Formats: sequence, structure tokens, C-alpha cells
Amino acid sequence: MDCARKMKLSLSPMFAALGTALAMTLPVQAQVQGNATAGEGKVAMCIGCHGIAGYKSSFPEVYRVPKIAGQSAKYIGTVLEEYRKGTRKHPSMRGIAGSMTDQDIADVAAYYEALGKIEGAPELPAPREPGAQVAQLLQKGACVSCHGDNYSKPIDPSYPKIAGQYADYLYAALRAYRDDSHATWGRGNPVMAGMAKQFSDPELKAMARYIGSLPGEVRTVPQSRFR
Repeated sequence: MDCARKMKLSLSPMFAALGTALAMTLPVQAQVQGNATAGEGKVAMCIGCHGIAGYKSSFPEVYRVPKIAGQSAKYIGTVLEEYRKGTRKHPSMRGIAGSMTDQDIADVAAYYEALGKIEGAPELPAPREPGAQVAQLLQKGACVSCHGDNYSKPIDPSYPKIAGQYADYLYAALRAYRDDSHATWGRGNPVMAGMAKQFSDPELKAMARYIGSLPGEVRTVPQSRFR
């Protein structure tokens, strides 16, 4: 039995309820139908960072900006709405999301979901097993209970695929959830805060390194910065 399967079977009822609890904390978006073709014309402010592989944010902290092509439209839309409302803090992203309408958000989200799809892509290889210490940390955090098999099959489309995401970004995100009240980069999510507050910085880094090393479905699609 693989490690992820063991962790699933060993989850307590409290952790099994995390997915439901998280769904209740996420902002509810208006039922707007996204159009990927329209979204392609609305990403000029996105591609300067998310269209350059390995591009690093310099403020408020230095880390590679996340790969977003291939995330679900629902997740991307949820994140943009959180930035717009200020529950997820980041000065640049707050400014960008604040300038977007509900339709803009839906279209951009649909565009990035479609951008990550590759026709005829082979199945991802099986992930390597974590070491004993990291396996214990992942089990304690119950990460697989929401992010799904191989951390790439979320149980709800409003949750992110995290396998193969940049490790330095994952670490920064976990710290932002843990330090949720920070005025510049805190993230207001009670479930993720409760999980992240259990761990020290070295432990968060260890989990981020392992998850970031796994084969994943998210990627950065290089794009011209000029349209």
C-alpha cells in the first residue's frame, strides 16, 4: 500500500471534515460563465510574471511566482476573488484583482485552465515516496485529504493542485496561511491556518520541497510580455 493511501486511511474524522469546512470559508463567486478566448485578451497584467518560467516576485518576499496554467478555473477564480476582497493579501495582486470585474475573473480563470491542457498527454509517473519524517508531517497536516491523490487531484475544484508547484512558493504560501494576520502577505483561511500553525519553518520547508518535487499537472507556459 503506498504512502498516500496509508495517510488517507489513517485520517481522523476531524481531518475528513476539513474539505467541507474549507468550502464554507471560501468566497462565493457570482455564477458567471468564463470564456477562455475572451480571457486571452485580458491577461496582459498576468503574463509579465506568470508567463515567464521561474520568474521571481521581489515584494513582499522573494520567491518564484506560482505556476497557474492547468489549475482549475474555479480555483483561479476563487483566488482572484480573495485578492479582490483582501482576505488573501499581496499588494500587486490586490491591485490587479481589484481592477477586474466578475466577468474578467471568470474569463481569465477559464483561459489559464485551458492553457494547461495538453492533448494526448501521458499519465503522470508515480510519485516517489517521502522519507519517514516528511511522511509523518504530511500525515499530521492531512494534506492528501483535500489535495487528493498525489496532491494533484483535489477533492473540490476550488482547491489547488500542488504537486510540482515551485517549492519556494509553496513554503511562502504555507507561511502566509500560518501568519494569517500579517498586513502585507497574510492569507485568511481558518482551515489552512489551523494546519500550518502546527509546523515550524523547517517543517514547512520540508513538506514544500517534497510536494514541489513531485510530477504535477500545473505549469508555466512561456508567453510574450508584449501584445
